Amino acid sequence: MITIPDEVLAQLKRGITHREIDSGILCLQEHEHLLEHLDANQKNSARLLGYFAQWVDVGFGHPSRLRELLTRFPKEIRAGLPLGEYVDLRMAEGMLAMNDEAVSDAVGHFEIVLALGGDLSDKQSLAVANFWKARCLRKIGEYQEALDSTIKASALAVELGYPKMAAVMHVLESWLIFQGGKSDRAEQILRQAEEALRQSDDFVTLGNIHSSYGRMARRGGQYEKAILHFTAAIREYRKRRSQHPHLARTLTNIALVKQLISLQLGKKIDEHIRRQRKAGARGQKLKKSTLSPRASREQLRAEAFKHLEEAEAIYRHNESCHGISSIHLVRGYLYLDDGDYELAEQNANSGLALARQKNDPITLSRLSLLHCMIENAKVEDDVNDKTGPEGHARQALSWAQDSIKFGKQTQNRRLLGNAYIWEGLTYANSFLNEWDSARRSYDSALAVLKGAQSGQLWNDLQTLKQRLMPKVIVEDKLRAWSKGSIGEKSFQQILDEFTELIIPKVWENEGRKISRVADRLSVSPKKVRRILEIAGVRNAPLRRR
Repeated sequence: MITIPDEVLAQLKRGITHREIDSGILCLQEHEHLLEHLDANQKNSARLLGYFAQWVDVGFGHPSRLRELLTRFPKEIRAGLPLGEYVDLRMAEGMLAMNDEAVSDAVGHFEIVLALGGDLSDKQSLAVANFWKARCLRKIGEYQEALDSTIKASALAVELGYPKMAAVMHVLESWLIFQGGKSDRAEQILRQAEEALRQSDDFVTLGNIHSSYGRMARRGGQYEKAILHFTAAIREYRKRRSQHPHLARTLTNIALVKQLISLQLGKKIDEHIRRQRKAGARGQKLKKSTLSPRASREQLRAEAFKHLEEAEAIYRHNESCHGISSIHLVRGYLYLDDGDYELAEQNANSGLALARQKNDPITLSRLSLLHCMIENAKVEDDVNDKTGPEGHARQALSWAQDSIKFGKQTQNRRLLGNAYIWEGLTYANSFLNEWDSARRSYDSALAVLKGAQSGQLWNDLQTLKQRLMPKVIVEDKLRAWSKGSIGEKSFQQILDEFTELIIPKVWENEGRKISRVADRLSVSPKKVRRILEIAGVRNAPLRRR
């Protein structure tokens, strides 16, 4: 029987703990015969399988190989294994379940390992178990518990003397902290992780770092910066493996950013057409623009579809339902932007079917919201079909409320806030006109988002606010406040609302001069400018008195 040398296991372990990836992969390649002839009765066989699971997670080999190797360890043999080797098998099974997106099963395996923690001599397994558990919890939006597990994982890695392994865990910690709204702290942790791994050959984690920077920039509406980071991430991933699922995730993300930029360009095109029509009605002509937003938009859309095609091939290779659902989501956005409701609906339905298989609340919420957007677009375009405007409006509302229901199953504030925004936009659409309900949706979104002021989500929130503004009678609001009728709003929220009501009025009275408003009210010009932008009136045409 072939023996499994202790020094091979030590080299595989060092590759993980010190992020010496090329060295570990070379070791696996040179000792491929050990895996080929792996037998459960061999000494160190379970330990080798445990390390192989960690290397599959890094990007070496395919999960199907791990699945086959696990079948060589029947229950009767497992019962007689030493505790440490039993844990190795549990870790391998947990990693496989995590890869299969069976989150509950994966977490169950890791919790068994963690429950045995006090009896284990190899504390590295505890660090990895905490880390993998955190990754599972992040997928279903359980951010606080995921953060707790990640902090435990990185603390263990530091205690064991593995700072580079801890840096890998800090990347996830950074993202979870960012989800909690602490962007400065998140970027600080991410920069520290980048510095720790900069000289390593852990290209996957370096790619993850750039991907995190890109997602943070996208959230802030810094789309060009996001593209730069996603491009850098893709470059890092390609150094390691062309079929890595993280590469597919980043290709999907860069496609989403290009969709958002193309959406902005589409709005510019529509605005230019409106201005041309108005000018034509007055017998005037607009100067021709030196820019070509239409050509840029088409190029961005073509690039986005190409990214999604490559990402889908990778996700299918890795059998990722979650990933393919995300592909359908972004494709649905692209088709919706182009007014192709049929293809947008097809993608939304396909994505929902996959998300339901995995009971994935985050993706279910996002795809329900895509359906809501499609139905609202049909209402606004007055689509003439058998459903009719009332049917589309009611369907839009039902989808928005489904999105809220799924969003509440997670701790993803932006997800839930976005669902409330679109519930409000639906109540305020051209058919329903249910303004009180729309206002309640707006208040719910505002409470959940807690001041997030950037990106497409913020733009949608401002769109809803602008639809509501003409319906708000200032005198009624002031009268209610004077009687102490404030609902559940805090003093700061009332003060913010009052400021947003008064400053635009003073701005109008002062001839739309920001400096005059600042002097008149003894506030900074910067604050006046910000309030006008929030109120959405700064670029509005001058009102006739």
